[in-house]
Amino acid sequence: MTRLSSIGDLKELGDLIGERLAELAKKIEVKIHLGSCGIASGARSVQETFLKEAESRKLSNVVITEAACIGPCGREPIVTVIHPKNGRMIYAEVTPERVPTIIERHLIGGEPIPEWTLDLESPTFRLQKIRILHNQDIDPTSVEEYIARDGYQALAKVLTQMRPEEVINEVSRSGLRGRGGAGFPTATKWTFVRQAAGDEKFVICNADEGDPGAYMNRAVLEGNPHSILEGMLIGAYAIGATRGYIYCRAEKPLAIERLDVALRQAAEYGLMGHNILGSDFSFQIELRKGAGAFVCGEETALLASIEGRRGNPRQRPPFPAHKGLFNKPTVLNNVETWSNIPLIILNGAEWFASVGSDKSKGTKTFCLVGKISNPGLIEVPLGTPLGQVVFDIGGGCPGGRQFKAVQIGGPSGGCIPIAHLNTPIDYESVTALGAIMGSGGLIVMDENNCMVDVARFFLQFTKDESCGKCTPCRAGISKMLDILTKISQGKGAMEDLDTLTELAEMVGSASLCGLGQTAPNPVLTTLRHFRDEYEAHIIDKHCPAAVCQALFTTPCQHTCPVELDCSGYIALVKAGKFADAYKLIKQRLPFPMSVGRVCDHPCEVKCRRVQVDEAVSIRDLKRIAAD
Repeated sequence: MTRLSSIGDLKELGDLIGERLAELAKKIEVKIHLGSCGIASGARSVQETFLKEAESRKLSNVVITEAACIGPCGREPIVTVIHPKNGRMIYAEVTPERVPTIIERHLIGGEPIPEWTLDLESPTFRLQKIRILHNQDIDPTSVEEYIARDGYQALAKVLTQMRPEEVINEVSRSGLRGRGGAGFPTATKWTFVRQAAGDEKFVICNADEGDPGAYMNRAVLEGNPHSILEGMLIGAYAIGATRGYIYCRAEKPLAIERLDVALRQAAEYGLMGHNILGSDFSFQIELRKGAGAFVCGEETALLASIEGRRGNPRQRPPFPAHKGLFNKPTVLNNVETWSNIPLIILNGAEWFASVGSDKSKGTKTFCLVGKISNPGLIEVPLGTPLGQVVFDIGGGCPGGRQFKAVQIGGPSGGCIPIAHLNTPIDYESVTALGAIMGSGGLIVMDENNCMVDVARFFLQFTKDESCGKCTPCRAGISKMLDILTKISQGKGAMEDLDTLTELAEMVGSASLCGLGQTAPNPVLTTLRHFRDEYEAHIIDKHCPAAVCQALFTTPCQHTCPVELDCSGYIALVKAGKFADAYKLIKQRLPFPMSVGRVCDHPCEVKCRRVQVDEAVSIRDLKRIAAD
């Protein structure tokens, strides 16, 4: 490994690697995708099987490599085969048992197996715009593969062709906004820090990402760590910083492992440290591990944690741009924001702004999770309609269930109902509905989700994660949670809704940091869009989704229009006591024979059996008992 002492050395290395990869392209390449999702699904065993089979068959024209998560997390383990003649095919749900067949038919016979592959022309892939995730298919532990994809060329460009002010101006013209919260303009933040007085300045990457259902940043950390380092190097050059930190929670071991490798490689190649690429610019990055406190995603709490203190937020102003880490001017952006910087510098502001909406430029990564047919990681232009993301890319709710809402922005976000499916996903539109973009988690909910319970769940999370420093957050969230718990138990009163609204507005306006200020969002948005469900819990003592256990006996009986004892007559039919089953049905239903033929069986939608295989055919059993 040779230290690069000039821009020319970087170019020569890139050419050399390009020649080497061109030779590799003449062989059949098998990429095993080893993100956290792939490894958890058994990708390591698939990798071992490929290696053993290739060795035993002496397949000298086959190269087996590693890559990161490329998006379809619900279809892992995933294997990409790049054939010199047949092109690229992506196999999903690969098991060790399928490996010999793939080798025999595709690698040796040259015939792909279409029934095992992903359809890259489907809306799930065709409607995406891949930019941030464009390097997820290379070996994340190889700086050379990153360099072969024009890695560190943006850094070389700013060191040789651009003044710091020009870098900030290019980022400003691109319209890039922070990808970790409310979308503050990135260049504006950089300008504040550059103009701030101070003999030392810092650049920090917030890789904490503690939202339930969000793992976009983790995927980039695992798959494209050098893009983050390069972005931080460019940012440091622009604001005049010489030191930086990446703050990543310790419960992301694979991300930390690959960051460690990337930091070591960058230092060994001379892409970090003193006189980078022969220039006067010097910069060093350290990795700091967080203990997993959600509140440390808030910038002032994160700074306190890096300094070795308890991660408590502090009052702002002064803002970190003027008094940040160790009371020095500090730029703090999240993983996706930093990863965008090299793309903007290399391709230009106009290229970046060519997609997106008027005020929200570029693309955004999202995690589609929850009640969705195609869960995983996606990247779409900002301004893409919510319905297109949920139904065209995500495939809608599985099992034919009805879509109800999307929780966007994690515990700090809000719920967007079906009535607003045409809403473009951008900062202004999402905020207008009472939610926030956040880091990009999209939790899809169907008719079996109770919105009172959803609000209670997220409020319980923020209560547990609150630092407790300020009274509005500490006492206000706890009181709101008590009211929601009472409502979910059927003990609420209508005046509780007014109290809940008043408390939520007080907590949001008076809390010290972003955690408390945004914690009421799930409550306010569910009250705004699903007030009828709250009223059903209070007035009718009824949970429409059959989730709040104090308000129903069994989900099927709860959903039945006549509240028929489904489990009772099912047990009697099972025992062969048809006459007894018929009598039990007639207690609530006078015409079991005819209704058994025309009932639209809503009970089957709530049947717990569907979690195992399929719902019990209750309507058929009713007819059998009558016949």
